[in-house]
Amino acid sequence: MRKILLVAVFISGMVTLATEMATGRLLGNYFGTSNLIWASIIGLILIYLSVGYFIGGKWADHSPKFETFFSILAWGAFTITLVPFVARPILRIAANAFDQLWIGNLIGSFIVVMILFAIPITLLGTASPFAIRLAIQDSRQAGIVSGKIYAVSTLGSFVGTFIPDILLIPLIGTYRTFLVLGSILLIFSLITLAKIVHWKKAFRLIWMPIVVIILAIYGAPGTDKNTEGMVFETESSYNYIQVLKINDFHLLRLNEGQGVHSIYHPQQLNYFGPWEQVLVAPLFNNPPISLNDVKSMAIIGLAAGTTARQASEVYPGILIDGYEIDPRIVEVGNQFFEMAHPNLTVYIQDGRWGLSTSQNSYDIISVDAYRPPYIPWHFTTREFFAEVYEHLNEEGVMVINIGRGLDDRRLIDALGSTILDVFPTIHVMDLPDSFNSILFATKSPTEISNLTFNYNQLNQSEIHPLLMDTVRITMENLHEPPVKTIVFTDDKAPIEWFTNAMIIDFFLKGEMETLQ
Repeated sequence: MRKILLVAVFISGMVTLATEMATGRLLGNYFGTSNLIWASIIGLILIYLSVGYFIGGKWADHSPKFETFFSILAWGAFTITLVPFVARPILRIAANAFDQLWIGNLIGSFIVVMILFAIPITLLGTASPFAIRLAIQDSRQAGIVSGKIYAVSTLGSFVGTFIPDILLIPLIGTYRTFLVLGSILLIFSLITLAKIVHWKKAFRLIWMPIVVIILAIYGAPGTDKNTEGMVFETESSYNYIQVLKINDFHLLRLNEGQGVHSIYHPQQLNYFGPWEQVLVAPLFNNPPISLNDVKSMAIIGLAAGTTARQASEVYPGILIDGYEIDPRIVEVGNQFFEMAHPNLTVYIQDGRWGLSTSQNSYDIISVDAYRPPYIPWHFTTREFFAEVYEHLNEEGVMVINIGRGLDDRRLIDALGSTILDVFPTIHVMDLPDSFNSILFATKSPTEISNLTFNYNQLNQSEIHPLLMDTVRITMENLHEPPVKTIVFTDDKAPIEWFTNAMIIDFFLKGEMETLQ
């Protein structure tokens, strides 16, 4: 019997951690994936598990029976399958609340959904103490038995950590992932109940897998969100991905849907966003400049290729390396954003690692891989910017798109201070009608007056009008350089302090976000 108990706690531990990971994705689609959201998820699930441990111990002493144990597991497994479907209407309210920044509805939705997880996680939390009570036949072996059960449960948790993001969610989606996870434990519990107790005991719960089958057939299909203009949605190991079509524009939105990550229109190139600003980078260099010398570019955070498409038009013959960690976004870019340019080489890998292993050097390196509250810390450090510096040609320029608060420039100051620890000069512009600022870091020392001088030297009849329009916008919205503050390093990069403050500030002020 001990072997079957070990199998039970292994599967229970696996399903518990897999459910936690899937919960992060389920809620991330609507509330984002900031560390605040993850801390809330992990913290509440730990509380539910703690309650389960306490209840499981008392329950096991009161009814130390295999029938009770496997019935509890069956109910825990079944309620896991129900959670995403019960939560679905609440999450759609949350999606609308996030679009409109209805803070009360947003917070209320998150709380209600997390409460829904209380029952299944608490029930699964009873597994280990209950199994220990059933397994101990000799009190002299209590330590050995307890250690073995907790070790096996933890091993199951380790396996469960990888199952959702690596296998199930990209393959079948978030909703059906919950169905599969719950079904694994449910089927095991019913089979074991029938085998070691009595088949009639299991037959009383046979309605559970029937309900799960019905949910799999009729409950899961359909879109996750009712976003106006949505023509496509999918999930990857990294993101929930939406494509919207609004007035012939294709928009790429990720996760909770705040901000546009790429945009495409078959007859239009200027979208008056951060993408075009990358094109201005060479004009910050010391004159005289020649746009014909701009031959290479790297884009870290390629998304669906908006900047690559624009650069290909403005700088004919330019060769572009695009780094994008999410292969599904690349597929979406090819399908909906005409990203398959012959001069674009796509690398599906982490941008920092990809750049560090590249043998190429570039005239422009665009870093567009973060938008608060999603800022990978390893893209914010002195060591990363030193890597960028080494991969720039002598007259090369790094361009970074940074989000900020309406009156809060702490993030810009911190990143600017870090960049200035490597680069000699930074120039800043604030993108109109947005919470975005663009930082231009030049490898050679430069003056802000270079931009105006170089613009005046351009032959407007020969230069692409997109570049002319974008330079004018840049000149009209230049800002003072960053204030010297903290320098981020690979050892210490407290980026969360800044992004968390921005999130709270947005919520408290109710500002509509137009970060891109």
